[in-house]
Amino acid sequence: MLMGQVVGTVVSTRKEQELEGITLLLVRGVDLDGKLTSAVIVAADAVGAGVGELVLYAAGSSARQTELTRNKPVDHVVMAIVDEITVQGKSRFKKSDASVAG
Repeated sequence: MLMGQVVGTVVSTRKEQELEGITLLLVRGVDLDGKLTSAVIVAADAVGAGVGELVLYAAGSSARQTELTRNKPVDHVVMAIVDEITVQGKSRFKKSDASVAG
């Protein structure tokens, strides 16, 4: 799994039938401090994530392992919304009081 921030959405009125009903999100990788670290990717949303949220996403064949994306033509899927990150006993992120850097 990879960690990223949802930075936007993609709207596509014409698409492959297999993608009908799937929300597409723009996600950019982040480090433990919330610093953006990678290029923007398009990910299918399996959990109802929103812009600005910190998420976990999968890439490659793992992206086709959720109920929503099974046997679908996707390379990335958002599969969790992060609530809290603790490293060596210290809180690094709490959804309730955090804003991810950008």
